[in-house]
Amino acid sequence: MLRDHLAWLNEASSRIGTTLDLERTAQELVEFTVPRLADGAAIDLLESVLRGEEGAPVNSTQPTVTRAIAVAAVDALANLEPDPVGEISDYQERAVDRCLTEREPVLIARLGADDYIRVAATPRAAALLRDAGVHSYLAVPLVSRGVLLGAADFIRSGSTPPFTDTDLALAMQLASRAAVFLDNARLYGQERERLVALQRSMLPRAMPSTPGLDVAAHYAPPTETSGVGGDWYDVVALPGGRSALIVGDVMNHGLSAAATMGRLRTVARTLMALDIAPERALARMDLAARDLDDDQVATCLCAVYDPATREYTLASAGHPPPLLVDAAGRATHVDVPPGAPLGTGVIPYTSVRLPAPAGSRLVLYTDGLFKNRTDDVDAQLERLRETVSRMDPTLLSTLVSSGTGPGTRFDEAVLLTATGRPVSGAADIVVWELPPDARAASVARRLVREQLDRWNLGGLVDTTELVVSELVGNALRYGGGPGQLRLLRHDRVTVEVTDTGADLPHIQPPTLSDEGGRGLQLINMLCRRWGSCRTPTGKLVWAEQDITVSAAD
Repeated sequence: MLRDHLAWLNEASSRIGTTLDLERTAQELVEFTVPRLADGAAIDLLESVLRGEEGAPVNSTQPTVTRAIAVAAVDALANLEPDPVGEISDYQERAVDRCLTEREPVLIARLGADDYIRVAATPRAAALLRDAGVHSYLAVPLVSRGVLLGAADFIRSGSTPPFTDTDLALAMQLASRAAVFLDNARLYGQERERLVALQRSMLPRAMPSTPGLDVAAHYAPPTETSGVGGDWYDVVALPGGRSALIVGDVMNHGLSAAATMGRLRTVARTLMALDIAPERALARMDLAARDLDDDQVATCLCAVYDPATREYTLASAGHPPPLLVDAAGRATHVDVPPGAPLGTGVIPYTSVRLPAPAGSRLVLYTDGLFKNRTDDVDAQLERLRETVSRMDPTLLSTLVSSGTGPGTRFDEAVLLTATGRPVSGAADIVVWELPPDARAASVARRLVREQLDRWNLGGLVDTTELVVSELVGNALRYGGGPGQLRLLRHDRVTVEVTDTGADLPHIQPPTLSDEGGRGLQLINMLCRRWGSCRTPTGKLVWAEQDITVSAAD
């Protein structure tokens, strides 16, 4: 008999705790005990345990709140009414209350007429127990590492012999082993929630203004704690109404990957503000990644959208290719030179330009969206393309929860979609070529004045003329002559001038004898903000003004 009990307990160790899911572990426990130990079993766990927090110390006298989490019974007891799974259990004046308050087992070998109401949750449930022939009851506490997690109770009915002291000892040993599995699942869930919370805190909390684009982002954590930490996305507002879309994936998991992800996202935002060429931003991100701890490596895809030309400039550092979905819903992979992952030291990167036809949608993602453990990458990418082609574009967000491979998605996933649209109207962004000589300033002032009048923003004319004169003057003096003048009306009015100069302007305190050096100070005082960044052919300098009631005619 002892050998049989030991073999049964050893079998329990392999049948219970097969996953690190708390509810599943509890269900495995009750299913293992029915019908070999009991005809019916139920598990109730403390509310704090279900929240991932600590249980109650064994010497605690605080009242406990529990919730039913798992139930199993033989077919003959299918009509009983135990505490509903998922609902708070009421243990007041019930036999199992002793397990929770005194941390002691309860054995009622033969249920008397008055015992049913001590066992059942309601008088109706007590009557069902009696009518079903339930005659014996056993409850044991679930204690792990000196902390109470909950209680397990068992019943026997019909011709099954009543519980004995031997059954009680066996149930206590089983509960002791199962409690460790339950506590491991609790700790796993606690760690997972903390990592997911950390990951989410490092992702954008809100989308910036993206003229000409409707952007939607979705993130889904993995089913495994070890998978958390590497995926990220970002949307960065750039000068002149441009928008940068970035997705990345650190090729590691856990806390160190989450930290690396946060650093790379910060570096990416800073670099994009200084240089709107994605291939150069990736090259500098590679240099930054080499200095990170633990030799972390990451893939990254960067796309910059220009609403004036309605095209993307894309560059990739070993990242899966994006999808372009046309107005009819057909999806194709965009041929972007893959480049090497960040941190490997293999640069430079190459960019490509991608026109965005009206109604098209660019889909960026991480590999957690499509990968599985069986197929090769090409087959997985093709399955993703076919899935997106068949889907209603408004339902693309469901991919982050379902995935596209066999079985369910197991890794974390990011999905970033951008749909092109008119900025707000045909004339909300205008671009002019300026003459490369002294006439440029007067031409720029005239163009700006006429356009602001068409926009009914006459109140901004004087300031904008002064600003554009200074920008064009700087381009003539230090940049080899102006190139393009861009004027954007969106949340604010933005004026932008490009040139071929390499040096970015910055404010310097002029001396009393200096004839120049005050233009940028004027712009800094008159505008909400201003800045400059490099372009593939030189640089651009921009300045923003708020649109106020007084600015409108």
